[in-house]
Amino acid sequence: MFTKSKPGPAPYDTGSGPGSGLGIPQPPQGEHRSPDAPRPELQRAPPPSAPRSTNLSTLSAGVKYEGNISGGGDIQIDGTLKGDVRVARVLIGEGGVVEGTVTAELIEVRGRVSGGISAKTVKLFATARVEGDITQDQLSIEQGAWFQGRSIQAKREGQSVAIEAPAAPVERYQPEKPVAPALPGIKSDKAEAKA
Repeated sequence: MFTKSKPGPAPYDTGSGPGSGLGIPQPPQGEHRSPDAPRPELQRAPPPSAPRSTNLSTLSAGVKYEGNISGGGDIQIDGTLKGDVRVARVLIGEGGVVEGTVTAELIEVRGRVSGGISAKTVKLFATARVEGDITQDQLSIEQGAWFQGRSIQAKREGQSVAIEAPAAPVERYQPEKPVAPALPGIKSDKAEAKA
């Protein structure tokens, strides 16, 4: 029948004015800011991500390119490329197609690749379609991605030294007199002589 309300200013505009009765929150009292000033509740720290280069080149959708691409920057491929790619980071969009070898530190595939992939980190998203071998340190494959080929774990520097070093010959103990093996249930010659 009756409801209690807290004393103090109402959180919503209930008085007269342009927004009266519409449930529009009133701005905090005593706080003056210019319209261009950023609102504190909208300021957010950027999410942490891999360090990026500011040199991102894009092959737009609808563009067909033939030839090899190499350099130190990043490339996003949304069109079709026939040739090899060797850059720092490769992003292949959902409409992107690469027919050739792709080599980079980081490769993210959302489109199609026909050829080998070699990278420190390879990510195949749900829309990815890859035909070829992948050589990598880390491989991530989302559910729905299609991959036909081999996944080859790249050799790490610490592992390659251990693999290449020849194994030292193992020395085994050789007794001076041959010893008869001890088997349960078999009596030795000395035990029979005493009996």
